[in-house]
Amino acid sequence: MSDNFTRERQRATADMVAQAANVSRVAVSRAFNPAASLKPEKRERILRIARELNYTPDHAARALVTRRSHLVGVIVPDVCSPWESQEIDALTTALQAEGFATLLFKTRTDLSMDETLLTYMRGFNPDSIIAFAENVKPETLARVLDRAVPIYVTYDSKDEKPAANDGFLFDRLNVHQHAGMDQAIALLQGYGVRRIAYLSGKARSRANSARLATLKEVMQARGLGEPIVCEGDFSYDTAHAAIVNLFRIKGKVDAIFSANDEGAFGALDALRYELGLCVPEDVKVIGFDDISQSHWRSYNLTTVKVDLDTRIKALIRLILRRLESPTLAPLTEHVPTRLVVRGTVG
Repeated sequence: MSDNFTRERQRATADMVAQAANVSRVAVSRAFNPAASLKPEKRERILRIARELNYTPDHAARALVTRRSHLVGVIVPDVCSPWESQEIDALTTALQAEGFATLLFKTRTDLSMDETLLTYMRGFNPDSIIAFAENVKPETLARVLDRAVPIYVTYDSKDEKPAANDGFLFDRLNVHQHAGMDQAIALLQGYGVRRIAYLSGKARSRANSARLATLKEVMQARGLGEPIVCEGDFSYDTAHAAIVNLFRIKGKVDAIFSANDEGAFGALDALRYELGLCVPEDVKVIGFDDISQSHWRSYNLTTVKVDLDTRIKALIRLILRRLESPTLAPLTEHVPTRLVVRGTVG
């Protein structure tokens, strides 16, 4: 076996790079840390030689020293729906820009977490966990996580006050949905709407229950009474069938407020193609989230916007602040909502 082949097969080390670049091993480590202070020409020389030697830092070894894995776990109930897929894509991009890799974990259909997956999670020793599936409780994660502090999404309705930490440390991303939903109902009221249906999401979802509670609160404050609840599950097909049943069994409503945009799309197609109604002339429709498909001409959906960029930046701030100060009291970031008016109300 030739010496060249042996060198090609041998894994280059930081010491080899340091020797070839005539610098210290510490300088090599600093060159691979964008935040570390190092003269640009020195960093460039070290990185060039590292490329020539086919050297990459051993993150596993570094993690043993720094107790930082540069991994962020993300627990989601779904990876295919439009909102979740767009958020995962944006979050992964933002995390990578900060030097983190993403570990994706999916819940069962009942939104609980498989115990085996929890064990896997501990084995990766993540720096942080973002739990978009609120049924995976902080006390559950506390059993399997070492130093990582989970982040949960909460909502600001009267029925969904952030729960006490009960001795388990976790941080929050709080979505202020009241303002955007109040704008939505004010717009409907301005058009003389009186009979409003709420097309729900999954019954076990806190996002859904918080959204319904906020809608009731807003409608009561505006003298509009209670919404008619139409059972959905955030999906297009269920929403489509639910709206057809609503109109054929309970009669016409003036407007539909959907718990999410995908459900609103199902409602729009049911109204137009199954029930022969015109939107917005016969029925007005409002969604929630403002996913990228909402502005498509076929839907042109009026919706309560949760700004994705703002939400992702808030999550990154929570992660970085917690890593800088692990003993801080529970942290909270706030994300506003606002109404985006398009063609389904008018």
